[in-house]
Amino acid sequence: MTPTIKLLLIEDNQADVDLIIENLNGSKLLNHLSVVSDGIEAMRFLNRQEEYSDAPTPDLILLDLNIPLKAGFDVLAEIKSNEKLARIPVVILTSSQAEEDVLRSYELHANAYVTKPLDLMGFAEIVQGIENFWFSVVKFPPLE
Repeated sequence: MTPTIKLLLIEDNQADVDLIIENLNGSKLLNHLSVVSDGIEAMRFLNRQEEYSDAPTPDLILLDLNIPLKAGFDVLAEIKSNEKLARIPVVILTSSQAEEDVLRSYELHANAYVTKPLDLMGFAEIVQGIENFWFSVVKFPPLE
């Protein structure tokens, strides 16, 4: 039996959310995708606060750096400094190609940095690459 993979997508651009959902729907993995659109909502989800009291602990977080209310870097820092959340892999999935953003992401302990492609085919390849690597190759420690 194929395991259900729990993903948390932190992304405020609905077009990008739709592209990721479309590409995951064609996935060979059974996945449970949760989507939040800002940094404050992301932390409420991860800490199981308010309406997220029953939220699943994600196996992987896809984080855009350019999100409202609490910046992606702040969300990343908060995740990686929280003992209960720090082991969850975080893949930065952003439009920024700036070297300082890449460097800062890794300094804050991001597990990978991926630049969003500009076309649909590129987006499909990125999602497939994330799926293949993170869920076919990598072995995770238990989170709970």
